[in-house]
Amino acid sequence: MTSVPASATPSGLDMSPSQKYSLGLGPAFWLPIIWMGALLITVVLADILPIHDPTESDFTALKARPGFEFWLGTDVLGRDIFSRVIHGARISLTVGFFAPVFGMIIGLFFGMLAGYYRGALESTIVSITDIILAFPNIVLAMCILFFAGATMINLIIVLSITSIPANTRIARASTLVFAGREFVMAARSQGASNLRILWHEILPNIVLPQLAYILSFMSIVIMIEGSLAFLGVGIPPPTPTLGGMIAQGFPDINTDPHITFLPALILFLTVLSLNLIGDQLRKKFTVRESAL
Repeated sequence: MTSVPASATPSGLDMSPSQKYSLGLGPAFWLPIIWMGALLITVVLADILPIHDPTESDFTALKARPGFEFWLGTDVLGRDIFSRVIHGARISLTVGFFAPVFGMIIGLFFGMLAGYYRGALESTIVSITDIILAFPNIVLAMCILFFAGATMINLIIVLSITSIPANTRIARASTLVFAGREFVMAARSQGASNLRILWHEILPNIVLPQLAYILSFMSIVIMIEGSLAFLGVGIPPPTPTLGGMIAQGFPDINTDPHITFLPALILFLTVLSLNLIGDQLRKKFTVRESAL
């Protein structure tokens, strides 16, 4: 009878790193997934959940500590922190999704043009992205929102603009790698147009690496949105935002820390979860690429 090597058995200790990694993503992935799933479900169902009105004040329970009636307590105006956190997280997740997605789409377009056509077009696109990157994201967003007004649409547009340069650079670098590959040269020799090459040959090969960074961009955008709200240039009251809640409770942080710390904790866990999920997915993608 032919013996089976130990490395070929499921319990063998000589599995390659890619084989070990393919067995599962581990708790560093699934715990953040559970958190984000629970948060998304709560945010989507916020309007039908049996919770307090986020803008309604109870002046008999000002700065109430967490308890049975108010799970996370109340703020300085007697508004339920739990309800306000849910509605504030809805704004953060909405902006954190649409702004990076729009920035990725635009960045893909300009990055592919720069990496494929090169020359003066590439120099122009790179120069524009460098100019945008020269301004700190928060300062640029504050300047635009000051003149345009702090609405949800304007906030998404502004944060989309701030995420375009990074997406453009990633798309340009990926396009440079594939523009000189054999399958692109073969398509060109067969008479394929530049548009067809970009759409059918290059885009499918660079979109996955681009998507691998989308969660990191989402976490950055959520942090910027929270920072803008904390500085008072985000979506104005009475609409609840996590950054605005943190700022509102900051003067009473010594006597009533829950008003600031609980919204800050939700923001921290959300940003951390997105980063952990993104890191695990990028590692998984890298291992699969190296095994090809």
